[in-house]
Amino acid sequence: MSGVQTIEISPDEADQRLDRWLRRRFPHLGQGRIEKMCRKGEIRIDGARVKPSARVVAGQVVRVPPLPEDDAPRPARTAIPDADAQMIRNAVLWRDDHIIALNKPPGLPTQGGSGQTRHVDGLAEALRFGAVEKPRLVHRLDKDTSGILLLARDRKVAGALAETFRARETRKIYWAAVAGVPAPRMGTIRFGLVKAQGHGGAGEGEKMHCVHPREIDNTPGAKRATTDYSVLSALGGRVRWVALVPVTGRTHQLRAHMAGIGHPVVGDGKYGGSGQENPGDGWGAGLGGEISRKLHLHARSLRLRHPVTGRMLTLTAPLPEHMERTWAMMDWRAGDVPADPFEDVE
Repeated sequence: MSGVQTIEISPDEADQRLDRWLRRRFPHLGQGRIEKMCRKGEIRIDGARVKPSARVVAGQVVRVPPLPEDDAPRPARTAIPDADAQMIRNAVLWRDDHIIALNKPPGLPTQGGSGQTRHVDGLAEALRFGAVEKPRLVHRLDKDTSGILLLARDRKVAGALAETFRARETRKIYWAAVAGVPAPRMGTIRFGLVKAQGHGGAGEGEKMHCVHPREIDNTPGAKRATTDYSVLSALGGRVRWVALVPVTGRTHQLRAHMAGIGHPVVGDGKYGGSGQENPGDGWGAGLGGEISRKLHLHARSLRLRHPVTGRMLTLTAPLPEHMERTWAMMDWRAGDVPADPFEDVE
């Protein structure tokens, strides 16, 4: 049994979850043990109690309680089924020695969670392409949202990319099909967002609720959030094609904001209602025909400065199959709209 340890977070260890930092330092520690030590206050950062999901910062000091010696053999890496390995490799849009960009399929979680055993983070072992370590996630997408997802091929690049996202130096454009006809055709949504707990024992079903900008400062837990939107389709009354830019990066921001103005994303059972009914101008996915009930939200493009070469990268992800069918049915064509409809707007 070791004694109490106090460990300072080094710059190359910064900006990762506490539980992951602990597992890298102490591979014999299981996730359950880490969560229990955090609940009991045995693990602390700068003297304060902390959750396993907290992100560590360079210069912080982590208190680690006495741990059993690592006298058991470490389990071998879990083998990834060949089909899954091929699937995640087929999702690669672009890669170099520093970055990998995926077109994440809908329905595949970015990270593990309650009941989630198959996710991008776990499948990243199949994306080493000869590197010493597996690539690291630097941002995330909701499970049912498809599109561009970046991974860094080493810790230094991961830190640089994470800072780029934090500083809002990237340009992310999402495509969505939404219920009804947003008016005006171009606008900015500034509702704050506050998390409401779900009803399950583990908080299942929690969601973000919109808060009027005037009430944000008076609403405990509310955070400011900003989304730009632009209507791209001229045809159709019950559903429209929109481009969305998350100026801020809150949980479920785009989905909650569009539902908040009365135009939920097609297929969004959480924010559009299980039946996709909507009291505004229209409703969600109950359109019949070729329109799928899957979520119609896709991270279409990402523009950023490469953290190593310094050159600008613009990455574009093709639509997933269910959205392609909807676009074909509605006669919406990518070539008919600008790549960035917000450019040159006064």
